Amino acid sequence: MKRIIVLVSCCLCLLTQVSAQTSKGIKLRLANEELRQAMIDGNRAMLEKLTHRDLSYGHSSGYIEGKAEFVEKIVSGKSDFVSIDLTEESYAISGKTAIVRHILKAKTNDGGKPGEVSLRILLVWKKQGGKWTLLARQAVKINP
Repeated sequence: MKRIIVLVSCCLCLLTQVSAQTSKGIKLRLANEELRQAMIDGNRAMLEKLTHRDLSYGHSSGYIEGKAEFVEKIVSGKSDFVSIDLTEESYAISGKTAIVRHILKAKTNDGGKPGEVSLRILLVWKKQGGKWTLLARQAVKINP
């Protein structure tokens, strides 16, 4: 009887842990999708909400910007995403830190000039106050 109780207890602990990880994963995926949509829409409020105050945003050109500059460029249309498609997404969560990788293919209209971009992206998310915020991003060009 003790074995059954121990076995059931272990199973319940494992299920609780898996459920917590699944919940974190769902919230992280949602935050990543909200960021994608906010970048397309130029939604200042959502961009502010999703990004950490210490954001380090690295462009494939090597240019690095902080939160204020990143948000302003998107909202002003200086960096204008018409569409963004994400593929080959991978998510890894370790405590209150998460790493997301994906391939980003986008149509752009930066400063009124149409273009296309293909990038490998690394995102670092940090959980604070029960929500994921983007702490760092680095892009690398994919050669055609």
